[in-house]
Amino acid sequence: MKTYSSIGPTWEEVRGQIFTREEIEESDLRVALIGELIQARQERGISQRKLEEMSGVKQPVIARMENGTTTPNLSTVLKVLAPLGKTLRIVDLDTNG
Repeated sequence: MKTYSSIGPTWEEVRGQIFTREEIEESDLRVALIGELIQARQERGISQRKLEEMSGVKQPVIARMENGTTTPNLSTVLKVLAPLGKTLRIVDLDTNG
């Protein structure tokens, strides 16, 4: 492990020691998904409260999804994405498509 005398190891180094590769990949995917959801909502100028009206998902649930304090089930994610004009796609891991 590489350390820096004044600040210690980097987060990437610590993360690699604490979590498995699979856990890191899952976390990164969750962060990317929620980031896309937040970006789509903000680009459309939609508040969490308005998204609640559009999706049927309660605003506190949307807030917890966006701040990462909960892992929503798939149906909740799909309900929130649809009014934003988004959906999920299954793609090969070795492509960007």
